[in-house]
Amino acid sequence: MRSLLSVCAVALLVLGAASRPSSAQQFPVKAGVTAAPDTIRIGDPFRVTVGIRAPLGASIEFPRATDSTSTIQSLDPVAVRTSADTTAVEQYADYRVAAWDVGQQAIKLPEVVVRLNGATRRIPLSGTTVFVKSVLPADSTQRVPKPPRALFQPSMFPWWLIALIAAAIVGLLLLLWWWLRRRRKPKPIVVADPFARAEEEFQRIEALGLLEAGERGRYVTLMIEVLRDYLAARYAEASLALTSSELTRSVRERPFIPQERLTRILTEADLIKFARRPVSTDRARELGSDARAIVNEEHRASQPSPQTVRKAAA
Repeated sequence: MRSLLSVCAVALLVLGAASRPSSAQQFPVKAGVTAAPDTIRIGDPFRVTVGIRAPLGASIEFPRATDSTSTIQSLDPVAVRTSADTTAVEQYADYRVAAWDVGQQAIKLPEVVVRLNGATRRIPLSGTTVFVKSVLPADSTQRVPKPPRALFQPSMFPWWLIALIAAAIVGLLLLLWWWLRRRRKPKPIVVADPFARAEEEFQRIEALGLLEAGERGRYVTLMIEVLRDYLAARYAEASLALTSSELTRSVRERPFIPQERLTRILTEADLIKFARRPVSTDRARELGSDARAIVNEEHRASQPSPQTVRKAAA
C-alpha cells in the first residue's frame, strides 16, 4: 500500500502538481496529495499521503493532523518517511483518517512549511476530495420501526408467580418469628451433681492406666484436681484460683470436710507436682484413694440419706 501511494505521489509531482517559479526569495518546491481509496464508507479508516520535494538542505514541517473542524479527522499521529533520493529532499507524510459524513468530502490539511537558507515557503494542501458512501440500505422508506412497548404489561407476571412470591415471603416471616421467639425463650439451667461428676472423673482416671504406665505423678495430680473441682462446686470459698494452703484456710470452718487429711494430701500432692518429688506406685494409689475418700465422706456428711432424714424427723 505504501509503495502504491509513493508511486502516485511521485506521479503527481512529475505531472505538474503545485509548483512555484523561483526567484531570489523563493525556491522551487513540488507538492502532491493522494487519498487511497478514493471511495470509502463512513467511519472506515483510509490513508492520505502528502509528498514534498525541495532542494537539498531544506527542512520540511508537515502538519500533525487534519483540520479539527472538517468532517475528516485524524485517527493516528502523522508518520513521516524520507526518500533515498540524493539530488533533493523528498519526504512523504502519511495520515490515517476517517470520514464522519456522507457525500463528496474535502480533505482539509494545514499548510506545509518549507525552510531553506533563511527563506520560508508555505505550501497549501487543498483540492483533494473523497467520496463517502452511506451504510444505509438503498431504500429505507419502507422500514417501519416497531411501536414502543408499554412500561408495564400485566401478561408478563402471571398470577401463580405472584402467589408463589407472596407465599415465600410469608414463609420467611414465619421462620423469622419462630427464630426470634425461640431465641427469647430462656434456656433450661442444667445443674450437674458435683458428687456424680467427681465419681465419673475418678473412674475415667483409673481407666487410663497411668500407674501401670509409670506416670505416677500425673495420676496423683489428676486425682487431686478432681477433689478440688468437687470442693469448688460445693463451696463458693473453695475457688480453684486458691493455692493449697489458701484452700485449707478457707474451708477450715466447714464441719463436713476432714481438715487434717485434706491438708496432708494437698501438701504431698504439691511436692509431687511442683517439686518433682518421687512417689511410688503404692503411695500414688493411696493418695488417689484418699482423694476419693474425702469426697465420699464430705458427700455422706453433707447429704444424708433419705432413711437418716426420716429417722431424724421421727
